[in-house]
Amino acid sequence: MKRFAPACLGLVLLASCGTVDLSNLDDKPNVGPCPVSASLYDASRMVEINGTERHENVTFTGAIEAVRGYCRYVGTNPITMEVEIDFAFGKGPKAETATKSYPVFVTVTKRDKNILAKERFNIDVAWPAGKDVVRFTETIPGIVIPRANETISGSNFEIFVGFELTPAQLAYNRSGTRFTINVAPLATPK
Repeated sequence: MKRFAPACLGLVLLASCGTVDLSNLDDKPNVGPCPVSASLYDASRMVEINGTERHENVTFTGAIEAVRGYCRYVGTNPITMEVEIDFAFGKGPKAETATKSYPVFVTVTKRDKNILAKERFNIDVAWPAGKDVVRFTETIPGIVIPRANETISGSNFEIFVGFELTPAQLAYNRSGTRFTINVAPLATPK
């Protein structure tokens, strides 16, 4: 299975490649909490349907099941973060291939305000023969959030992740619609 391999994220706030180097960390506690890390509800799932909205017409699905953020900052240092995202990907009855590339984004925002940085990338998924659901965790390392001074804590920032959706997919998610498996009507008792 070919999965996402993080490239060097080119934005100032998403600054380095590699994982957090634990050998250089001291035993001082962070000076504040980590930024909130979450998926955006409207962008936390992707459903592709080929035809009318029926179970047998589903091609691919994707869902963000959990997001965890880990951070480190002391003194006047910037906030250095790593985010783990648990994904579930489905291959439906109408899927014509066993591979799919899912567009995903990671944003850094000022709490309840504007986006400071946004990075887009693809996650390539391959389903083994006989499987229609694949789950795995991706790690996004090297998120660096500068702080104006040492009094600025992680609670002033948020990290949001989600699928890059078409306008139709976004409208589908916002409608609250869930496709249902088509079954025969229940027999009425006599």
